[in-house]
Amino acid sequence: MSTTMIIVLAVAVVAVLAIAAAAWIFMQKRRTERLRSRFGPEYERVVGTGEDRRRAESVLEERQKRVEELDIQSLSLEERRRFAQAWTREQARFVDDPKGAVAEADRLIGEVMKTLGYSVGDFEQRAADISVDHPMVVENYRSAHQIAIRDRRGEAGTEDLRKAMVHYRALFEELLETRASAAQGGRND
Repeated sequence: MSTTMIIVLAVAVVAVLAIAAAAWIFMQKRRTERLRSRFGPEYERVVGTGEDRRRAESVLEERQKRVEELDIQSLSLEERRRFAQAWTREQARFVDDPKGAVAEADRLIGEVMKTLGYSVGDFEQRAADISVDHPMVVENYRSAHQIAIRDRRGEAGTEDLRKAMVHYRALFEELLETRASAAQGGRND
């Protein structure tokens, strides 16, 4: 084989490797953009946990696949009304029994999630599942849950419990799609 042929072959191999590397970088960038767009602040939280970015992105993709396998359903108008009434009762109860209202709000969130079709396993699994479809409010869920845990240990005051109710309400409204329903004039599914 001549020197010219070896040089041409070497240049071709380098060009193919450069194209492959560029394609890989492009695909990784698209993956990152897609996940960042889908998960919003949850993307930054997961990536910021100390894992390398690719592993963190794999975790988010695994969440997405898991939730896609669940049978998530919209709530019927009657279910929305029932849950909204229950929520209104708990908000009113807060005045006289903040601890009980927060505990019931947590339970009510779990009931809504179950009715929608989300898993109701441990808290971390519920939060991970919620982050797929509701990434903008999952941090509210985490914050409220932490306050509820502190309350069980006797470490949360009334102001903390009020914040927990506000956080639960943000998730609750998102799960019930009350903003979307109000915009549609309460239209039935």
